[in-house]
Amino acid sequence: MNSKKKRALRFHFVTLFQEACDPYLSASILGRARANKKISVSYQNPRDFVDNKWGKVDERPYGGGPGMVMTALPVVRAAEKALKGKKGKIALVWFSPGAKQFTNTDADKLTAYDDIVFICGRYEGIDDRARVMLKKLGKLHEFAVGEAVYTGGEVPALAITDAVTRRLPGVLGKDASVEERRVSSHYVYTRPEAITWKKKTYKVPAVLKTGHHANIDGWKSTGK
Repeated sequence: MNSKKKRALRFHFVTLFQEACDPYLSASILGRARANKKISVSYQNPRDFVDNKWGKVDERPYGGGPGMVMTALPVVRAAEKALKGKKGKIALVWFSPGAKQFTNTDADKLTAYDDIVFICGRYEGIDDRARVMLKKLGKLHEFAVGEAVYTGGEVPALAITDAVTRRLPGVLGKDASVEERRVSSHYVYTRPEAITWKKKTYKVPAVLKTGHHANIDGWKSTGK
């Protein structure tokens, strides 16, 4: 077994809106993971890699249609800058509503990487040539996060960062805290045992107070 301490998993956000991401990534468990050097987070703004003096990153779509499309080169250059000097195992994440749904299995697989780059599109999306070009930089993963369409890629990127980070050793304190690695339930209860509200009493399910682990696990599996 290799006793060498694993370095922080590095997350890189290619985004126009760092301010939409950093508050969430600085709070609670993710904030502690950053402080404890379990993960690191960096940002690259495509506006810093344009060839025009206005910082313009979008153009009208070929073939017509509403809205604007982010141009390819600023996005690719931003990802390339994020990975400059990096020699580990690299994953790039491209978001598309029609792509494979992101799962816990995917989150587990992403923990094996050293660098994960999220390509956060806006407007009507990113010129698809960027997706093809990004394959030159590392392993490209295409995901959808939920079945809804979002304003940008930041929300899906935050969701994946959260899902991956909580799987890293030491982030949650105990590996058993990762719900999908143990018998878990959608329904949880805590003290007090009985709550009275508007003349009605709400009690904790009796099985949870028995101490009978097999019965409790059976209840957690079925909710009954």
